[in-house]
Parts: sequence; structure tokens; C-alpha cells
Amino acid sequence: MIRRLYDWTLSLADSRNAMWALFILAFVESSIFPIPPDVLMVPMILARPSRAFAIAGVALAGSVLGGLAGYGIGWAFFEQIGRPVLEFYGKEAYFEQFGARYNDYGAWAVLIAGVTPFPYKVITILSGSTGLNLGVFMLASFIARGIRFFLVAALLWKFGTPVRRFIEKYLGLLFTLFVLLLIGGFYAVRFL
Repeated sequence: MIRRLYDWTLSLADSRNAMWALFILAFVESSIFPIPPDVLMVPMILARPSRAFAIAGVALAGSVLGGLAGYGIGWAFFEQIGRPVLEFYGKEAYFEQFGARYNDYGAWAVLIAGVTPFPYKVITILSGSTGLNLGVFMLASFIARGIRFFLVAALLWKFGTPVRRFIEKYLGLLFTLFVLLLIGGFYAVRFL
């Protein structure tokens, strides 16, 4: 089923409504959908490199607004919608453990989830269900998703098709390593 969703999503890159499809995909991915907008964004940028940053902007807008929808799910419908989404991704136990201290570090969690392969929708729902300050949530979402989408757009704009395989294979790992180094640096400065 996931493979069919992936293939269908990829086919949207060739449609005349690709920008709307990207916006909608980025929106639903940030709250419930399992396919990241990169699968649509990458072929769109490769087909029209001159529009790379406009495409990234559409992904950013859809993702941040979708993150707000995920926040709303967590805030208003956690038991009815949020908990089943977390169960689907196997993150319910994680939610219970993490929720108690979440608001102390919520902005960092949003930033980390926004740039790493961690399912961003889990953090959007968690942010709403724990009542993370909405302004903090939106700012962190905008920064994190902006970094993610505009970095991909810049790499594709500059290097084109040769960097596609690298992005698909290693970019999530590199973002994760970067975040771990960043956290390690903060930890070292604070405690050493």
C-alpha cells in the first residue's frame, strides 16, 4: 500500500497542478500522511530548476500550515484522532514518556523533527496535545522546515540530477548527525 501511495505521489510531479499537489502533500504529511513532500518536490525541481526556490516555498507553506493542523489535532482531538495516528506510527509509548517534560524543550523538538527523518507529524500532534506555546511552535516549524526544503532546493538547483541520489540516500542521515552534534555541543558547553 505504501509503495502505491509513493508511486501515485511521484506521478503528481508531471501534472499541471503539481504546485497544488505539493502544497497539499506537504500539508497532510505534517499532520497524518506517511509520504514526505520530498518525493514530489525533488522531481519538480529537477524538471524546472529555475523554480527551485518557489517550489521549496510552496512545500514550506504547506508543511507549516499542515503542522498547525497537526497541532490542532493534538490540541482538540487527541483522543479521537491524535492517539490513533501515534499508534499507527508506533509512537504512543514515546508520547507518554516524553509528554511530561515536552514543553520545557518543545521548540528544540520541533526544530529537530522538522529537519531530521523523525516523523514530523508526531511532534506537531505532541505539541498541540501538551499545549506548547503556539508562537514558539510556529516559529520553530518555519525555521526547521525552511532549512529542510530550501537546502534540498539549493542542492538540486546548484548540482541537479547528480545530487538527487545523494539527497535521497544520505540527507536524512546528515541532518540527524548535524542535530546530534549540535545537541552534543550544547551539552558540552553547559555541563563541561
